[in-house]
Amino acid sequence: MADFSKTDKTTITRLPKRGVYDQETVYAILDEALFCTVAYVREGEPFQIPTGFCRMGDKLYIHGSVGSFYMRELAEKNLPVCISATLIDGLVLARSAFHHSVNYRSVVMFAKPEKVTDEAELYTAFEVFTNKMQPGRWDDVRKPGAGEWKATMVLSFRIEEASAKVRTGGPKDDDEDYALPVWAGVVPLRIEKQSPVADELRKKDVPLPSYLKA
Repeated sequence: MADFSKTDKTTITRLPKRGVYDQETVYAILDEALFCTVAYVREGEPFQIPTGFCRMGDKLYIHGSVGSFYMRELAEKNLPVCISATLIDGLVLARSAFHHSVNYRSVVMFAKPEKVTDEAELYTAFEVFTNKMQPGRWDDVRKPGAGEWKATMVLSFRIEEASAKVRTGGPKDDDEDYALPVWAGVVPLRIEKQSPVADELRKKDVPLPSYLKA
């Protein structure tokens, strides 16, 4: 895949060696992250919303209620946004408090919203979003009805101005601190699905789907 062009907003200036601009890395982070933050300026004040999302090709999609103020505002005013997503892979424990860090993979992108009106694109976005949250789920559930489609707004954002920032590895201590009697290293972190808990209000004894079994 190609690299994203560097801009004044996407060029990493603090620890530039951690900057990554290739599409493959950016897309992989976005596909793994379950949530992003959409930030914009409203009447001169900063405003941001955490939300689920999915990616299809070179676009990022979010959805919400047609009654959502921020969704309507973005769509009607075509406001520029900054969208970020982060994965935390580990706590980096150094010998000094100053050099503690985290291992992470993050993406920051800048774009303007486009309201999705094409029915096929809307349907596919819902399918991709549902299967991202739980692979295999879309084929197992009731699909949205006409009223539910009308109550939902989908916005897309073209992924053109974007960059990733990544940290890996262990702590970086000052030379004189390596002799300190302090444990140092990495505490790995990950999001892990636990055993499913059935809905107490279920009216039928439906077996656990294969896609939910470990």
